[in-house]
Amino acid sequence: MTDTLKLTTELINRKTLTPDDNGCQKIIAERLIKNRFNAEHLRFDDVDNLWITHGNSGPLFVFAGHTDTVPVGPIEKWNTDPFKAEIKEGYLYGRGAADMKSGIAAMVTAAERYVEKNPNHSGTIALLITSDEEGLSINGTRKVIDYLNENKIKIDWCVVGEPSSDKQLADVIRIGRRGSLNGILTIKGIQGHVAYPDKADNPIHKASEFLNEITSIQWDQGNDSFPPTSFQISNINAGTGADNVIPDALNLLFNFRYSTETSQDEIENKVEELLKKFSLDYTLEWKLSGAPFVTGSGRLIDVA
Repeated sequence: MTDTLKLTTELINRKTLTPDDNGCQKIIAERLIKNRFNAEHLRFDDVDNLWITHGNSGPLFVFAGHTDTVPVGPIEKWNTDPFKAEIKEGYLYGRGAADMKSGIAAMVTAAERYVEKNPNHSGTIALLITSDEEGLSINGTRKVIDYLNENKIKIDWCVVGEPSSDKQLADVIRIGRRGSLNGILTIKGIQGHVAYPDKADNPIHKASEFLNEITSIQWDQGNDSFPPTSFQISNINAGTGADNVIPDALNLLFNFRYSTETSQDEIENKVEELLKKFSLDYTLEWKLSGAPFVTGSGRLIDVA
């Protein structure tokens, strides 16, 4: 078993649902400190972040990634323990195997090998690791960048270890990212008994036309760097659990992954327009996880 696979396995075996790092960054830091890296643990609210460097001059090259994972869903639908790495028929199974504990392990071992072969290298090699990527991404990379800016530390090049391959490893290298815009929507109604619908106002029925229209919109065509903007409902909930009660509210969580062809303002205005079109009584909260960007040119892109 390679060093990279061993480290990946060790990280997978720690349950790290956002924002819980559960000691993964400590494992990484202790390992790299042995190779004369300098580590700073930066905690913002309930989020752990790690900034770890080797070298003390420019230029500054950074590997970036995250230790947190999304929830596993119904555990009974897994064929393996999601928090116990297992290799079956040449494939590694476990939560975070792709996104992105294998990426972190590869970056760590690559940094180790580079420093071992080039102990007196010019420039600085660094890793920026957070436990707040799969959530709202408020207290992770964004806060670390603020910290670096305050200390006049400028990143020259950065490689993010997110899985971006299509059919095989490394067949796609991304030079940007889509925007991620989340919405928390409550459509209000009036609770009542199903036997007397005239005395109630069913928010599920009221929402159906709105949902039918918004899910059929072609927001844009995308471009050479991005696929078309997409809208997805991730959670929907209404009702008391009883089969004879009309609920008083319908709650939805949704997300837009949007290209540079559509702006945040355009999305928000269109959604509000549709809600008003169908005369819905609602509350809506927006949360931006990140705006889209493209890195058009540069030495690192030319090498890739």
